Amino acid sequence: MGRHATAPELEPRRKVRILTLSAAAAGVGAGIALERRHLRSLDGDREYQELSAPLDGRAITVESVDGTRLHVEIFGPGDGPSVVLIHGWTEQLRFWGPVIARLREQDMRVIAYDLRGHGKSERASTRDYSLERFGDDLESVLAAATDEGSPATVAGHSLGAMAIAAWAQRHDVNARACGAVLINTGLGDLIAGNLLVSGAAARILSPRMSRAVLGSAAPLPGLSSPLAHAAIRHIAFGPTATHGQVAFYERMLIECPADVRAAVGLALSDMDLYPAVSRLTVPTLVIAGDSDRLTPPSHARRIASTLPRPAGLIELERTGHMSPLERPEQLTDAIAQLVSDTAGAAQVAAVS
Repeated sequence: MGRHATAPELEPRRKVRILTLSAAAAGVGAGIALERRHLRSLDGDREYQELSAPLDGRAITVESVDGTRLHVEIFGPGDGPSVVLIHGWTEQLRFWGPVIARLREQDMRVIAYDLRGHGKSERASTRDYSLERFGDDLESVLAAATDEGSPATVAGHSLGAMAIAAWAQRHDVNARACGAVLINTGLGDLIAGNLLVSGAAARILSPRMSRAVLGSAAPLPGLSSPLAHAAIRHIAFGPTATHGQVAFYERMLIECPADVRAAVGLALSDMDLYPAVSRLTVPTLVIAGDSDRLTPPSHARRIASTLPRPAGLIELERTGHMSPLERPEQLTDAIAQLVSDTAGAAQVAAVS
């Protein structure tokens, strides 16, 4: 028969278990304390509070071609030149808050909307999150929120810029737009072209890696944490980004439904919109961040080099993927200059 352990032999095992459990409890307690301290820091962060404040736009609802209802907000005077702002993947229209405020100061009529499945817009009625559908959504917003015969300047960040390219591929650009701004974007090869994975590994693993990484539906923690905050800062922001800016985007990322995030990511993994560039037949400005790890300046240079009517290439210094948050002043100035240039060109054409 087997020999049973005696009481003295069990004692060291109990001690090990007690010490292990104690260490785990201490780790959990320390993690909770860090998270609480992190959340308290947001309560006292003035910039985070200002970014999170509600916007005061006039809300309308626009129905896209497949029946999906989009939440749209309009800011500024009714007779100013129109600028349509399209946010990126996992963002919301309030992402544009600092840019909207500055454009309004220049008497521009600003139109911003939540992409399907994001913010206050409905999930896709047919579960369609293809790039073509995002382009159709832009057409629906332009038709509903701008006057016929008064083309708008369209500006998109990341996925928003991809939506502009997808729109151009299927719709009459000159009938709706007088200028375009493509910000922090790429139109294909997103994994192979980023700076988070080494070039050789990305090229070898690109097809599988794109779908696995971009199309992941893994749930995100429901609360901000120091670790998540640090990861987001490294991936998406440049070296001068503030605590408030990172936390503001992190909140939108957490709020984006996991299934929507995954469906859009899968669409991005298979994307090749470079042929659409030839259809962007209005003056088009391309803006990149020199520290953007997700869509490095090489993407912007490739786009700018093939545009029919290039309006310039700007590479913002010490700026990551989130230029509208990191550099709202420079971004607004660039958009306003394009609006001014295209308005001047239209006046010259009308006189001649």
